[in-house]
Amino acid sequence: MGVNTSKGRPPWRSTPTPSSSCPRRKRRPTSAAPRPAASRARPRPTPVPEVGDGAAEPAAGPGERTSAVRRPVRTALAPVRLRLAVLGILLTVRISVGVALPALLATAVGAVLDGTDVRGPAALLAAVLVVGALCEAAAGPLATSANATTTHRLRMLTVRHLLALGPRSPHAVGDAVTQVVRSAPMAASLPAWAAESAISLLGSVAALAALWWTNWQAGLTFTLAMPFTVLIARRFMKEAGLAQENYLGAQSLIADGLVAALAGVRTIRAAGTLAAETDRVLGPLPELSAAGRAMWHTERDVVWRLGLLLPLTDVLVLAVAGLAVADGRLGPAGLLAVSGYLALASGMVDQIDGLLGIAQARAGARRLGEVFGHEPPAGGTGDTVPADGSVLLRGVTVHHAGGPVLDRLDLELPAGAAVALVGRTGAGKSVLAGLPGRLTDPDEGEVSIGGVPVRDLPLDRLRTLVVHAFERPELYGRTVHEAISMGRPGVDREEVVRAAVAARADRFVRRLPAGYDTLLDEAPMSGGERQRLGLARALLRPALVHVLDDATSGLDSVTEAEVSRSVTELLAGRTRLVVAHRAATAARCDRVAWLDGGRIRAYGPHHVLWTDPEYRAVFGPAGATGSPAGPDPTKKKDEEERCRVEHR
Repeated sequence: MGVNTSKGRPPWRSTPTPSSSCPRRKRRPTSAAPRPAASRARPRPTPVPEVGDGAAEPAAGPGERTSAVRRPVRTALAPVRLRLAVLGILLTVRISVGVALPALLATAVGAVLDGTDVRGPAALLAAVLVVGALCEAAAGPLATSANATTTHRLRMLTVRHLLALGPRSPHAVGDAVTQVVRSAPMAASLPAWAAESAISLLGSVAALAALWWTNWQAGLTFTLAMPFTVLIARRFMKEAGLAQENYLGAQSLIADGLVAALAGVRTIRAAGTLAAETDRVLGPLPELSAAGRAMWHTERDVVWRLGLLLPLTDVLVLAVAGLAVADGRLGPAGLLAVSGYLALASGMVDQIDGLLGIAQARAGARRLGEVFGHEPPAGGTGDTVPADGSVLLRGVTVHHAGGPVLDRLDLELPAGAAVALVGRTGAGKSVLAGLPGRLTDPDEGEVSIGGVPVRDLPLDRLRTLVVHAFERPELYGRTVHEAISMGRPGVDREEVVRAAVAARADRFVRRLPAGYDTLLDEAPMSGGERQRLGLARALLRPALVHVLDDATSGLDSVTEAEVSRSVTELLAGRTRLVVAHRAATAARCDRVAWLDGGRIRAYGPHHVLWTDPEYRAVFGPAGATGSPAGPDPTKKKDEEERCRVEHR
């Protein structure tokens, strides 16, 4: 008996992956998982992790990764448990039919040789064959349906978990896509592969028992050869799993590089570096090739070894049975039964595709465990409502790359005040701006809104209390109206227009082909126009605290001044934290928090801080002109004496 590489393929694998076939079929492996050792030598193009978010946690080991993915896999299996139970029954009946066939066939042949009535045994044999065929026909569609449902649900859970991680996610975009597209379906197939293998193993054990019962010498011969085949199979599982992980790891590197290149495609074209970037994106190809060759070599080694050992075992077993026939201890029909049981018993090791399928599924589960091994931020369970929109930061420290970005920082934003946050590039302004809405969590210290710690607030309530607008907003939805009303699907057009007017977006929106009903894909917009839509989206939400993280940087000075006046009117009485890079933006706020060295160096009105040359230098050449871009400090002597500037 030769090596049957298709015997172990379960019925739900309607189209086997190319990597699940033997190398003699000349197909390239197409899947794998976590990063190979060889790939660690190449820097991975992942984004810098958000500081203070736990992104620097040590990587989980294989066991921890597999454990982390068990819960989502069980959740994904919940709707198909009945189908899987029925599938298990069908597979069990099919295996039972396979075990019964040799005995029934031997009985029918014996009846022919003995000249007795063969109609009964033949009818029973035909009935059993029909039952087996019906089970096979029913198991295929049922298993395919169950596997498709499980894959869909696990992909949904993976996407939801990745989005819940937010800035805390350690995965680059390309790697996250690979997890959803490749790792999730591989992990979803693990229960099915395990069930198929377990039932097949039970059938093989039953066939081995029947072989012992038919002729114990033949059973003993097969049993003595089993340890060698088991050792080969175990080694194959280990090496195949590692090759699968390496292959998918290299795929992730290519995906990461491609996503980064597509994001900067204009820069690449302008710089004329297409060839260099192509080489960079495809740099991991040698690792991909090495993993593929390792897979082929592993399959080649196991095929020739099993291809030599299994036929030799078959010859020995049949020789022993033949001697029993020659001695009269076994009849011709018994020899036929031995041959059938031998084929079934060999199935426990003669399943290259089955072993490879389990290796793939385990590799996908371990890799998916890298996603579920990182817990998203947990919201509080308190029901206390903040008294107002005041924001208080006390002793806040945020670490990154071994050092503090924010160091025991104290800052208070009075309710209803507009506070500008200024500082040099890399000072940690966006990190600080992310604290009220828990886009970043401090390593030490506490952040509270209206006297309530933000960690005690449920996340859904916190999202209604704090709203963010960013420098480069992403627009979601089908139309412009949906992009502005994101998060408030029931809001009417009048409110959307009011927010767009305040963000100075209404004028250009009405010039679009269908106005607010224009499809986003058909709405050509500049960076500044997209920024205004993002600002309108933030203004539409009735929050206590609005964080504008450089949300007007793409606007010209005149438009920014108009937007600032409108925002001040619309958000009157609400707290605003404005990350500012322009002196004019800082001048329009009630107070300015000057961030330097991880702490608030000074806190006061812009025109007061403007007297400090180091503060002016924060704004670059604009600060060197000596213009405060706001009220004349010489006309504010009385106000200057009343305000307090904290130098720390």
